[in-house]
Amino acid sequence: MSGEPAAPSGQAAALLRRAERWQLWEIALWIIAVAMIFVMPSHMLILTEIAILALLAVSLDLILGYAGIVSLGHAAFFGLGAYSAGLFAKFAITEPVTGLLFAGAVSGVFGLATSFLVLRGSDLTRLMTTFGVAMLLAEVVNQTGWLTGGADGLSGVTVTPILGLFEFDLWGRTGYIYSLIVLMAVVFISRRIVNSPYGLSLKAIKRNPTRAAMLGISPNRRIVVIYTIAAVFAGMAGALLTQTTSFVSPDALAFHRSADVLLVLVIGGAGYLYGGILGAVIFTILRDWLSVITPQYWMFWIGLILIVIVMVGRERVTRWQALLPGSAANREAKARAAALAAARDAA
Repeated sequence: MSGEPAAPSGQAAALLRRAERWQLWEIALWIIAVAMIFVMPSHMLILTEIAILALLAVSLDLILGYAGIVSLGHAAFFGLGAYSAGLFAKFAITEPVTGLLFAGAVSGVFGLATSFLVLRGSDLTRLMTTFGVAMLLAEVVNQTGWLTGGADGLSGVTVTPILGLFEFDLWGRTGYIYSLIVLMAVVFISRRIVNSPYGLSLKAIKRNPTRAAMLGISPNRRIVVIYTIAAVFAGMAGALLTQTTSFVSPDALAFHRSADVLLVLVIGGAGYLYGGILGAVIFTILRDWLSVITPQYWMFWIGLILIVIVMVGRERVTRWQALLPGSAANREAKARAAALAAARDAA
């Protein structure tokens, strides 16, 4: 009897080892992203915007796609990171990497302090509470104009060359490379998290939190940890926005930020890190293209696309994921039986 649990645990360990391996299509994706530096040198600014939005989407995917925590206020961490980086550069250290880490730390602390709001209640409760947190933070920024610039935004932000070596240029080349490196680092860390026993325990909590608790898994503790990590990454995305534009306004905390990143995950698919990246690419290109064709009605077409996705079903829209070797969709069926066993080991 003592040897019976070893089989599923060993199966889960082997599955995790395979999941941690980089697939050829992943490597090709990053090669293409790097190649954009030379292929599209005149589009560095929009590529930087895509990289920042993709980073924000990956951070939301950690709590929505893997832990099942819905949020309508993810812009709170994004905006807090943006303002933290701006104020840090204006009154303390102007080196970007230091400011990036500082912004991530501030957002992480705020995420930890507000994580208790998502531990209980239904999805609707979480939507409203997270939305309320973002609105409160936006009002704080608006009322402290002496520090944040209020409705006019925080101007006069100056950043020095990255690590004292790489200066930001007017064409956005350095900004894109900087943002891409940060995105790659966050995706690498996120892959390790979701493809670990801890990541499998999150999936078990998402599927059935009551059963997971009966197996000895602590849902609250794991949700707090992943919520804090997601806040750190979202804050870093906000810091990138400030550092690459030398400006930050209350728009960073606006409702549309949270709505846009949710739409990105709807388009690309939640519970799959690269879905956030793909969604960011599609959403940004569609938005810019439609705003040129129909400047007054581009939001109508974006809304229509969202309705089509909802009516057709996200599973059908993102069925392409199952075609990718080693993709999350391919591994899902294999992981289902082994997930709970690995989660029990992680408890």
